[in-house]
Amino acid sequence: MRYIYGMEQIEEILELVKKKMEEQAAYDRAAYEELVDETIGYFREKGKLTDEDSDEFIKNQLMAMWEVVQDEFAK
Repeated sequence: MRYIYGMEQIEEILELVKKKMEEQAAYDRAAYEELVDETIGYFREKGKLTDEDSDEFIKNQLMAMWEVVQDEFAK
């Protein structure tokens, strides 16, 4: 497993999650987590993530950003 994951890749996933949140008007933590899982799956299907990438690590990084995302949408 590769645990050092490029911040640019995580940022790309985060931007797509935020776009989906806006499209679906889903702004709570449960929706965020669901969209994180969905987007990680999408990246894996498209070959942007491989078996060397740790979904758990990526998800943990994205979930740690929840408060920042929440603040962005509160403005």
